[in-house]
Amino acid sequence: MANDESQPGADAPAGGFVQLLTPDGERVDSVTTAEGVTYSVDFTDDEYRGLYRDLVTVRRLDTEATALQRQGELGIWASLLGQEAAQVGSGRALRPQDMAFPTYREHGVLYTRGIDPIMPFGLFRGVDQGGWDPNEFKFNLYTIVIGSQTLHATGYAMGVTMDGKTGGPDGEAVIAYFGDGATSQGEVNEAFVWSGVFNAPIVFFCQNNQYAISEPLERQTRIPLHRRADGYGFPGVRIDGNDVLATYAVTRAALDNARHGQGPTLIEAYTYRMGAHTSSDDPTRYRIASEVESWKAKDPISRLKAFLTKQQLADDTFFTEVDESARTLALDLRERVLAMPDPQPVTLFDNVYPTGSPEVDAQRRQFAEYQASFEGSAH
Repeated sequence: MANDESQPGADAPAGGFVQLLTPDGERVDSVTTAEGVTYSVDFTDDEYRGLYRDLVTVRRLDTEATALQRQGELGIWASLLGQEAAQVGSGRALRPQDMAFPTYREHGVLYTRGIDPIMPFGLFRGVDQGGWDPNEFKFNLYTIVIGSQTLHATGYAMGVTMDGKTGGPDGEAVIAYFGDGATSQGEVNEAFVWSGVFNAPIVFFCQNNQYAISEPLERQTRIPLHRRADGYGFPGVRIDGNDVLATYAVTRAALDNARHGQGPTLIEAYTYRMGAHTSSDDPTRYRIASEVESWKAKDPISRLKAFLTKQQLADDTFFTEVDESARTLALDLRERVLAMPDPQPVTLFDNVYPTGSPEVDAQRRQFAEYQASFEGSAH
């Protein structure tokens, strides 16, 4: 039976959540919440298989990135392990005209927006500031400062309204990603206030992975995070963040409501960070192994694979091909990362302003002269 706000299941948090695919791979046709909202998906067989391919590919690329960091090829890496369904499901729910504002962990959303997966590697390798065009891909650059992107997204969404780009099926919507820890930041709460008051066409997508670095959820809130939306005057809904189908259904509905002028929604994707917060973190210092093991049984990839197998939508040949395709892409990514050229320090000034600046040009000359002063010395 599906889990909703009034009917939690054995694997659900207190209060329940929207779930369309159980950890055992059982499909639920639809879920109606206590507020009377019904969620469902209507995918073709190819679309189900495509979602599985996305999940496996994104995880394999993430695994390769972690290995590269451990081998000294990346300065740091923020893994998405365990959160693939939340990212792929919400990313695929976006329409081409929608704009996304990520944190530093949304590699899965980046992949669904058609961005070359190597792009964030330049940032984490320290050779660029992120190489994609946010306007072309409708995906903003990664944001390291916790929660600040929610204000950027809110301002962008208010601009969408001012430009008259809402009110119909072709309207634009905005999605802002953040974690459970970010909900304690002032910027996030300010974004909620402004979005609610100005009825901004935005979806706040909180990936509640249970830990703000080492701080557990109970030190962030005394109520479920999605209920915070009540105080700001817009709806909140909790989903099974390890269920790619529920994630897609709820995110698509919230985005469509936003584009039609119905204002913000807060989505709490109840999931789990299986790995470390970043590669500089040691999660064994603040959580126990049995907790991690319990979440492995809710793995987003395993449940979709079980569904495809039970419904005879895929066989071993398909699963093997997907694994091999993901492996090949990861090895190609590794080679490209290792081949990245180290930029000259003076290029730091290249992209400060789009049309240049006399002041920055002067700083560039001074820096170049400073560097040249070391030539031929023992430094």
